[in-house]
Amino acid sequence: MRITLVHHTRLPVDGYGGTERVVVALARGLAEAGHEVSLLAPTGTRVPEARVIPLDPGRFGDQGFDLTPHVPPGTDLLHAFYPLRKPPSLPWLWTLEGTTKPGTVRPPNTIYVSADHAARHQASAFVYNGLDPADFQFRRQKGDYDLFLGRLHQSKGYQWAIAGAKAAERKLVVAGGWRPSLSRYVRFVGEVGGAAKAAWLAGARLLWMPAQWDEPFGLTLIEALLSGTPVLGTRRGALPEILSPEVAECGDTVEELVARIGAAAAKDPEACRARAERYFTHRTMTAAYLRMYAGFLAGGVLPAGERTAAAGA
Repeated sequence: MRITLVHHTRLPVDGYGGTERVVVALARGLAEAGHEVSLLAPTGTRVPEARVIPLDPGRFGDQGFDLTPHVPPGTDLLHAFYPLRKPPSLPWLWTLEGTTKPGTVRPPNTIYVSADHAARHQASAFVYNGLDPADFQFRRQKGDYDLFLGRLHQSKGYQWAIAGAKAAERKLVVAGGWRPSLSRYVRFVGEVGGAAKAAWLAGARLLWMPAQWDEPFGLTLIEALLSGTPVLGTRRGALPEILSPEVAECGDTVEELVARIGAAAAKDPEACRARAERYFTHRTMTAAYLRMYAGFLAGGVLPAGERTAAAGA
């Protein structure tokens, strides 16, 4: 199959990234599966698994910009990772990685990133995100700190992680985009990416994920699991789908999370890695997208997504 991916930011991303890293992982997975992959992206993009077609970054925000002339001849399907302002004149679909207001109904060619995410948009087509396990370090022996990794925004619940660390008198490393007011139990290391991020994830006793909004997916969850690091989180959005009792503990208040710290830290790193390798790699994501592509090309309708087994931490 000839597939053209589209993203409006330069790849690979500097620093953390989210959707950007999923696009690179999908390109890698499709290429490994023997498909011909092209990538329309801003000038400067370097993704060796795909034939990169560089475009002026300013064109992606132009309402009248038509991607069609730039798509390689013979492309079977165009897959975008942002909403196209002008639909191309060939079969196309797109993945919504973010979220919208409750009750928003998206076009029928939209793929979501979890069952919960799809249901909140009155849809059923979803594909779980996946990453390449080779990009992460696995460690059985952990360090003497917990980790919070992500945007330091109220919706991500970083305040709960800090409050919990204070209450439990545990060392917490906060890796995010700006420095909050911390305490002697909390170490701030700023935004991290690449090898530094992989090292922090691998060494953490557990990852705090006390989401205060309905996470569409939560890429940090599978980054932790691939690193053999269990999760302590809330039950918001997709978290109960991605996690399971073997790899995580969940609660609905700071007090409940603090009470479950010991149980979370005691989870088996091997079980964490095994769950991620079974359900959330670039290869499993690729297989799920190929099923979506085939269904869409055959009848113009996206098939329902397939939930993971043993979900519901």
